[in-house]
Amino acid sequence: MNKDEQIKLTEEIIETAYKLLTNKLAFGGLKAKNEAAFQLEFGHILKTLGQLYEFRLADKFHLEFETYINLTEKSIKSKSDRARVDILIKYQDENSETKTAIELKFFKKENHREPNNRYDVFKDISNLEMYKEHNIDLCYFILATDHLHYVNQENYSIDTSDFDFRDGKTYQANTLLQYNTAKPYGLDLKLKNDYNFEWNNVNDLYFLKLKV
Repeated sequence: MNKDEQIKLTEEIIETAYKLLTNKLAFGGLKAKNEAAFQLEFGHILKTLGQLYEFRLADKFHLEFETYINLTEKSIKSKSDRARVDILIKYQDENSETKTAIELKFFKKENHREPNNRYDVFKDISNLEMYKEHNIDLCYFILATDHLHYVNQENYSIDTSDFDFRDGKTYQANTLLQYNTAKPYGLDLKLKNDYNFEWNNVNDLYFLKLKV
């Protein structure tokens, strides 16, 4: 298959896996008590589906957890030129290879870590933008939470209000994001692309998926 066909099939695998994951989590078919379990469950679904898409002997679907991507500059997340990505997928045949990077977050209300969690979301998106410039074809950010604080909170503290991905909010490329507290949690950020934040609600869980 050509590269465009491979990319289209990879997108189909990820969209299907995402739908299965969100529904199984929301209705109790899967249990995930923390981010590591969330990552493992999603990876299992992706790998199972990916192998079903190995239509010919030459088709290979490969998935790695917590692997590294070599960059030509330091990433904000790892502070080095080797960035660790939550899930890296390679779908290939004898003619081409499609690489996909996925960053995941799983915020539980009982582990309310604010406002640092909101900063970390934008930091992950910033990293994904860097991956796109280093031979990664597709990049996704996925967040699951049981806490409406991230979805439709009325307002945030003025010091950290830049980091806002509530439902219906937008981000315009190159807008400066600053953590204006006495001891900032992280460096200023700027994203390279525009983003629309649209949440999905399934039962008692809320999900945000961005294609970067």
